Amino acid sequence: MFHVIPRAKQDQRPNRTILFEGGQYGAPISLFLVDNAPGEGPALHTHPYTETWIVRSGQAQFTVDRETIDANPGDIIVVNPETPHRFVNTGAGRLELTCIHASERVVQTWV
Repeated sequence: MFHVIPRAKQDQRPNRTILFEGGQYGAPISLFLVDNAPGEGPALHTHPYTETWIVRSGQAQFTVDRETIDANPGDIIVVNPETPHRFVNTGAGRLELTCIHASERVVQTWV
């Protein structure tokens, strides 16, 4: 069995980011396909599972616990469960990230 989710049926947010929660398809992961304008990014939050980011284009600054990390295309960042984190687009163009959540649905607690 397999599933194809056409672009028109994907959960796109107002900022162009797409959310995929895998549970309804039998997948043990969820993900965001982030497409943020300069200055955009989520507030500080945690998850009860590991999150992995892949920077596809643009520049971002990640805050992980009390550290800041500048990330560029091709960089992969992994954050452990329950670690406060956020990111912001620090570049002049759009930021494209893949945010992989090790969970069949996104569980997020704002700090």
